[in-house]
Amino acid sequence: MPERFRETYGPVALVTGASSGIGLAIAEELAERGLDLVLTARRTDRLDALAERLLSSHGIRTTVLGCDLADPEAPARIVETTQGTDIGLVVSNAGFNVKGAFESTDAAAMARMLMVNCHAPMQLAHGMIPRLKARGRGGILFTASVEGLIGCPYSAAYSASKALVVALGEGLWGEMIGTGIDVLTLCPGATESEATAGMEGLANLQSAPEVAKLALDNLREGPTFVPHAHYREMFERLRAMPRREALAGMAEGMRRRA
Repeated sequence: MPERFRETYGPVALVTGASSGIGLAIAEELAERGLDLVLTARRTDRLDALAERLLSSHGIRTTVLGCDLADPEAPARIVETTQGTDIGLVVSNAGFNVKGAFESTDAAAMARMLMVNCHAPMQLAHGMIPRLKARGRGGILFTASVEGLIGCPYSAAYSASKALVVALGEGLWGEMIGTGIDVLTLCPGATESEATAGMEGLANLQSAPEVAKLALDNLREGPTFVPHAHYREMFERLRAMPRREALAGMAEGMRRRA
């Protein structure tokens, strides 16, 4: 299986948002599986430290690209900079959330979130798919969220941004049938990260390394994948309910916890 994984998705994987959380864990898991890496994030000091560690522990080569995906031109620069690099797996992971009552959310933060969460994965996939098709094998892994599976009150903008990622991934999964390119949209629930640090008593928290391993193990099982059984069952129930009932219940639950 490790050799088959390298043959399909190697020799190089591109990972955005690799400085922390799920992106960092995916980079570490890919290095363990023997793939060289192109890592992008704003915090290049963290990426440089990660590159040194992965070279020492796994002997893999890493290229670090510093970029802020809130910049509309950043995805195109990543595609251009990696021309000539045989990338077999594109991991579009970078993203962040803005939560709370919608009218209280900072408008500039929402605009930046849409650029990072929506524009970047769409443009990166657009630039990389011709190269993957030319190889005849490979994969794309989008990191979305269970909150992209249904509109979530008090997380409306973030939920909407991840709904775009889910729809993008599902559409591309259908388009890539027969091309040798696997597309998986990862929809995690609460995951250990800087965003969840300090949230005391948060139940059903999944470790980032576990999410990373499960995502890579299930690359062929698209279009979507929820890595935690609790969230998989919860959102299956919510989506099976009448939509008005599901949304009203979610909103009431959030108000009670506020």
